Amino acid sequence: MEFDLIERIRRHTESHRDDVKIGIGDDAAIVAVPAGRELAIAVDTLVEGIHFPVGTDPADIGWKALAVNLSDLAAMGATPAWALLALTIPTQDEAFIDGLARGFAELATPFRLALIGGDTTRGPLTVTVAVHGFTAPDEALLRSTARVGDVVMVTGTLGDAAAGLRCLAEADTSPYAELIGRLNRPTPRVAVGQALRGIATACIDVSDGLVADLGHICAKSGVGADIDAALLPRSSAMIAHFHDADAIDFALGGGDDYELCFTVPAERAGDLSADLARLGCGATRIGRIVEGQGVRVIGTDGETLAPSRAGWNHFAA
Repeated sequence: MEFDLIERIRRHTESHRDDVKIGIGDDAAIVAVPAGRELAIAVDTLVEGIHFPVGTDPADIGWKALAVNLSDLAAMGATPAWALLALTIPTQDEAFIDGLARGFAELATPFRLALIGGDTTRGPLTVTVAVHGFTAPDEALLRSTARVGDVVMVTGTLGDAAAGLRCLAEADTSPYAELIGRLNRPTPRVAVGQALRGIATACIDVSDGLVADLGHICAKSGVGADIDAALLPRSSAMIAHFHDADAIDFALGGGDDYELCFTVPAERAGDLSADLARLGCGATRIGRIVEGQGVRVIGTDGETLAPSRAGWNHFAA
């Protein structure tokens, strides 16, 4: 029964917060937004065979479904609070539900995020999560406020998730566990987003690919960006398994990394890198904001580089 599935999810994900007045089990949740805070809300849907491969471990699906939403809150500098989960499944598979809920809870617990409601229905495997978080009034990070002369920076390393997806086609995937792990369990940079408040001039998470997502900042801010391909941060696992040209291609257009790409005044970049290193997440300077429009990638030979992929597009042919 549907209510049995809901109860299984509730048992795995139960979290107590004083601001949740009514949670799972009623027609709607009732929550209290703290005084002096604004509410940031994001929602994402993951579809089997499109956003995660068929046969992905249920716990990884639960983790990723929440992670991609927490990454959106991170890009706004918001503090996570509550989530809703809408689950469509082809059959009443209790083992699958248990695994998905465990993975969801594993990521939710460190953030004290409470699952406060949702829905279950029958159909092709689809997971939708909506998250809610808090920001101080007028302190949210935006895409529309980059300025000419700003430095462009990114957290972590780029291209690992796309490389991991490529590696799934190998007969033996064990040598590529680190890259595949980055695909299945991305790390939302929530603490970084909070640290960027009042410092970053603009921010976005890298979900569709660096060029595509930085392009959104450029479009909203009315500026252009120059990126130095040689500066793109790549992991040791990427370097070990892929040639430099492939690694750059993954980094520019692969997507699914859920790192943060942000802009800061040039004079703040050095101190900010040191501060983020203390949070356990490095940030790399990869370019600058310029007059004009769009993103230009400068190759190692000094020529403009045209990436082979433009980034993820749900409705591309």
